[in-house]
Amino acid sequence: MHFTLEVLPNTRKAFNRIIEKTSLEDLNRIPNGFNNNIIWNIGHIVVTQQLLAYKLSGLALMVNDELVGKYRKDTKPEGDVTQEEVNEIKALLFSTVEKTKEDYNSGLFKNYQEYTVSTTGNTLTNIDEAFQFIMFHEGIHLGYVMALLRAIKS
Repeated sequence: MHFTLEVLPNTRKAFNRIIEKTSLEDLNRIPNGFNNNIIWNIGHIVVTQQLLAYKLSGLALMVNDELVGKYRKDTKPEGDVTQEEVNEIKALLFSTVEKTKEDYNSGLFKNYQEYTVSTTGNTLTNIDEAFQFIMFHEGIHLGYVMALLRAIKS
């Protein structure tokens, strides 16, 4: 199994703990000096994993177009998220990773459309590089969520 797919569930558990310990109001709060909130960051990592792994491999996404539109790169919160949507994102944290593991182990990721990521300028040329970047990306957003939590509590 790809090492990233062994680590990724642990990162997702950290995001899940944050969802469980944070009120809906605080998940939606955008502190001064920030341009997004906790739940946007968590929705964003789910959508980005799908786009980088599945879309660029020419495969169907496990998230709907509405979520992609709300959480893809260059978006920001346009209003408060409901508890129902939080629950959907929470479920997707794990279901997407489990399905990705299955699909990787069954050899589904055969093709990959090269993509240069804006964060680092690196070009992803295959699924393994995409998984490495996904881990890096989720780490960035976990740090950002932790900064949001500190800003909310101060």
